[in-house]
Amino acid sequence: MQKVLVSFRFFDEWIKFLKDNGLDVKAWDSPVPPSKTWIKENIRDADGLLCSLVNRIDREVIDEAEKLKVISTFSVGYDHIDVNYAKSKKIRIGYTPEVLTDATADLIFGLMLAAARRIVEGDKLIRSGKWNQPWTPDFMLGTEVSGKVLGIVGMGRIGKALIKRAKGFGMKVIYNSRTKKDVDIEFVDLDYLLKESDFVVLAVDLNPTTYHMVNRDFLEKMKRSAFLINASRGKVIDERSLTEALKSGTIRGAALDVFEEEPTSPDNPLIELENVVLTPHIGSATHETRQKMAEVSVKNLLAGIKGEQMIYEL
Repeated sequence: MQKVLVSFRFFDEWIKFLKDNGLDVKAWDSPVPPSKTWIKENIRDADGLLCSLVNRIDREVIDEAEKLKVISTFSVGYDHIDVNYAKSKKIRIGYTPEVLTDATADLIFGLMLAAARRIVEGDKLIRSGKWNQPWTPDFMLGTEVSGKVLGIVGMGRIGKALIKRAKGFGMKVIYNSRTKKDVDIEFVDLDYLLKESDFVVLAVDLNPTTYHMVNRDFLEKMKRSAFLINASRGKVIDERSLTEALKSGTIRGAALDVFEEEPTSPDNPLIELENVVLTPHIGSATHETRQKMAEVSVKNLLAGIKGEQMIYEL
């Protein structure tokens, strides 16, 4: 019987699905990720690995795998896997793009609206019992989203989904990416995008060129009235520089779904700021999307073990 290692807490029904397909499944069952030691000890005789962003599958882990045929990750991102080294060992890599595009794009627009219209701030005001003044023309003034300029940094699936949503809000959309894409909006250089955009959305993957791309210089090129939105990867932003920019008024606000370290520390100074909206990495967190991701990742795993074509393979 072939063995599968599941290195994060997964849905019971999909664990059962793997077992019903004749696999011996060893699964982690805690919301706290397992140690690297646990993964190394249990991957030695595994034919397949089902992992997620919380697991670091590096060279050290891969070297322990004596029989591994496939790594299937429950994510669209794969910076937690040493992909090149795995492939050099003839290990196939499956991932889950496309199925989470709409859910993530929806959340990004939710973050934009929440930051611009001070929705979270207003909610806190009521819940804390501090809403103690009647309506006045200048109370809780925010910024409109409709008709503004949206600058998208990166133009993959999520960037394209944002274009469709932005058009519904009557926004002008510009973008910057490593190469021009087949989209009906204006391609501009990054400096121009930062200068002109009312909302800057990061839609890039994490790699050596995007690590801490949002630094002091990046933020100082933005409008003082602009908002920064990130639901891509936390390490794209230097959080210290962002905190300084939010405190000093270099930019008006931000909304973040991802952080340099996750879970972020309770001591993170961003938490104390009113002009930033924070969510705990929930870009794809809908019932529908997570079930689609589970189905794709499991089917990728099974296909990899059997030597068949995966749904999505790197």
